[in-house]
Amino acid sequence: LVTIRDSEYPANLREIYDTPPLLFVRGGFQPRDQRCVAIVGSRRATPYGRLVSETLARDLAARGITVVSGIAVGADAAAHRGALSAKGRTIAVLACGLDVPYPRETMELREQAAHSGAVVTELPLGTPARPHRFAARNRLISGLALGVVVTEAGERSGALITAELGANQGRQVFAVPGSINSEMSRGTHALLRDGARLAGSVEDILDELNLPEGPV
Repeated sequence: LVTIRDSEYPANLREIYDTPPLLFVRGGFQPRDQRCVAIVGSRRATPYGRLVSETLARDLAARGITVVSGIAVGADAAAHRGALSAKGRTIAVLACGLDVPYPRETMELREQAAHSGAVVTELPLGTPARPHRFAARNRLISGLALGVVVTEAGERSGALITAELGANQGRQVFAVPGSINSEMSRGTHALLRDGARLAGSVEDILDELNLPEGPV
């Protein structure tokens, strides 16, 4: 249990207007997690979306950046895998209690994240995942990060909620372009049209956030 009074409480999360007073954590936070980037996308990610999520996360982690996402199937899981493949740090944010096996498809990945970063929730043990809890979870994903990268999203994707929350928190929003024929890129193209920064490579993200490579 990490409270807002504890020194290890994430500095970035203290900045948001609805900071959770306490967090339930497996693993732990480190000072370098202040250099954190969120990577989110569709649960129904295409092979392209999964590849982009994994590649960007791997390249960020290899440069000492912590990757945060929501441990959902699809793009989120790919982002966590990418960070772990580079032996980097990753933070998985849950919409349920730490002891609740949801989603079951990513439980092994959750275990790996706990050993290479942290698994985090603001919800007490035993709290089940419910639809209204995901938007609250998403504000923690964006709140932990300096920037939010949306790799693939349909027009009503939850990843767009994370992007909006991030923008409201003062985070830089990035979007990855896709095919104009892909329904799963309509959300990211709308973000780009509305002012999101293009994330065509890891350098686009690092340069915009003014993040040097290597640990703090």
